[in-house]
Amino acid sequence: MPHPSEGARLNPAQRDAVEHGDGPLLVLAGAGSGKTRVITHRIARLVERGVPSGAIVALTFTNKAAGEMRERVGKMLGGAAAGSGRGATNTANALTVCTFHAFGLAVLTAEREALGGRFAIFDQGDQTSLVKQLLRDAGADRAYDAQAVLARISNAKNAFIEAADLVANEGDEYDEIAKIVMPKYQAALKQYRAFDFDDLVCEVARLWRDRVDVRTRWQARYLQVLVDEYQDTNRAQLEMLRLLAGPRKNVCAVGDDDQAIYGWRGADVKNILDFERHFPGARVVKLEQNYRSKQPILAVANAVIAKRADAKWRKVLYSDRIGGGPAEHVIAPLPEAEAAWVGREIRRLIRDENRSPSSIAVLYRSNGQSKAIEEALREQGAPYRVVGGMQFFERKEVKDVLAYLKLALNPHDEISLRRIINYPARGIGDVALEKLATHAYARGWTLWEAVTRVDALDDMPGPAREGCRTLERVVDDARRGVVSNKQRSSEVTRALVERVGLRAEIETHAPSVDVGAKRWASVESVLATLTRRDDREGPGTQGLAAFLQLLTLDLRSDTEDPGEAVTLSTLHGSKGLEFDVVFLIGCEEGYLPHSRTLDTRATDVKATDVHSADIEEERRLFYVGVTRARERLVLSRAKSRVVRGKPSPRTPSRFLLDIPVELLSEREITYEAPMSAREAADHAGAILAMLQGAKKP
Repeated sequence: MPHPSEGARLNPAQRDAVEHGDGPLLVLAGAGSGKTRVITHRIARLVERGVPSGAIVALTFTNKAAGEMRERVGKMLGGAAAGSGRGATNTANALTVCTFHAFGLAVLTAEREALGGRFAIFDQGDQTSLVKQLLRDAGADRAYDAQAVLARISNAKNAFIEAADLVANEGDEYDEIAKIVMPKYQAALKQYRAFDFDDLVCEVARLWRDRVDVRTRWQARYLQVLVDEYQDTNRAQLEMLRLLAGPRKNVCAVGDDDQAIYGWRGADVKNILDFERHFPGARVVKLEQNYRSKQPILAVANAVIAKRADAKWRKVLYSDRIGGGPAEHVIAPLPEAEAAWVGREIRRLIRDENRSPSSIAVLYRSNGQSKAIEEALREQGAPYRVVGGMQFFERKEVKDVLAYLKLALNPHDEISLRRIINYPARGIGDVALEKLATHAYARGWTLWEAVTRVDALDDMPGPAREGCRTLERVVDDARRGVVSNKQRSSEVTRALVERVGLRAEIETHAPSVDVGAKRWASVESVLATLTRRDDREGPGTQGLAAFLQLLTLDLRSDTEDPGEAVTLSTLHGSKGLEFDVVFLIGCEEGYLPHSRTLDTRATDVKATDVHSADIEEERRLFYVGVTRARERLVLSRAKSRVVRGKPSPRTPSRFLLDIPVELLSEREITYEAPMSAREAADHAGAILAMLQGAKKP
């Protein structure tokens, strides 16, 4: 195998990181500096030095990132050595490349005997339902939002805080109710023999902390640990890494403290800032050469991030991509004018400059800001997609299908059973279900055992008895079909879906024919996913349960293709993306930084009493938006907005004011009346014709 660090593929800083030997290494990878290249080349170099590929684990945050890394490593090491991406693989010579949660799931599955046997996984919907029930039991369901309570519980888990140790901030009612609910929530999970999403990391860390024998076994298995996007790790993930690395401390963390923007969901920027304290003797390598953006864009990014109050290391991005004009600062009289101008400019880029719509993005701080842009783009006939819609595997119809299949594989999965026990309706209503649960509890049965022994229960109504018998036959037939190792899981699932009448149920209760068709299309997508799995691995149950659990961890459908469309996204949603042209709108105090980071007692957006940690995260968020642009960057704002029915002047974002005037080309625009319907139709037709023409061979 050729030396991976030879040639022009690696710059000197990248080569230093790749060539590092044993011991902890922190790679501070600036935006667009080729961090994935460093990770993949370092893996190849470790293997060249004699580290077995099966003794290396690389952890990421998304399946997409894991897949890209696995593909690159596969080309360098060979497909077999690159592994399958299912967490801790059983193949001795296969590299493990996966998300933290997939890895945690694999560890928990391998150690299930130490955990008391088989377990189920609660998804977001299951968690919310449980918290709602606990709030109802406490008589507090009308006073508190279940999602907000669940967020407090999740934050506590991410911070590796036990339920008994949760401390409420004085005067914070949600903290107080979370302190009451969390122990009951954890007890319910234990009763259901289930873990939630956060437990896939927390429980691994606890297991390794409390069981020296288990910890030692995993430390012996993995000699080198690599982590992507290290700035996004939380305390529980840090504990997992520290325990896995053990006394060797062979951790290579690649991240960028300048792009730490997920504190609101538990990420702790201190993990990267304190890396040298957590892993003494660490070497730090900075990657500052940017391969994405032109230098005028990087000049803006450097100016903004240089003002960080909490920076430990200073990075100055530079690029060989010189040329291009300065970044633009567009000032509109009103937000309607700002949106209209963005729409017209995007139309001009597509029609006159022949730009691909997919090379253009409009970024904003809050979801509510997209509405005006969507209207402007529709008026201009420009195709667009909004990033951040409902996650594919959170759709009801998708979860219903997966619940049936999970139940067929594991009849003791009470969460899946409760989900579909009366869907489609089969006579087992809430009252009958409660009776089944009561009998099960009294006799020490599982709920499924109560279903299968319904004839032994005296107080069950006739329709419920028949419904239980029907469900038992359906599930047993599906189980036999899968366990036989002769039928493909996709065929078994399609037969099951047809037998319970799921399509008719969906189409009958959908608010419109179109909605019904879309919901059924989601079911077909699940069947297509199972078909691809069958094509890879053949019929049978081997790996199917793990595959289904991984599906619920996947945050997006890999089959969705954005096509030729302008991307509309929040700044948080844009992380990891890049575009030729970026419009960053709403660069005003109150939007960016967001009003939540300002003094809530202030009556306007000029507040100076701010939460400094939140403001620094907002600064990093602005920086992330700027560094998404490859060729052209437009920063826009409105001078006035209507607030509570009255015009209110807007103050430019403090981040704008941190940019030297010579780095920005400033222009003011005037308001233009919307186009007529005929003009809008003409524009839409012209763009559609152009896009169709571009697809012709």
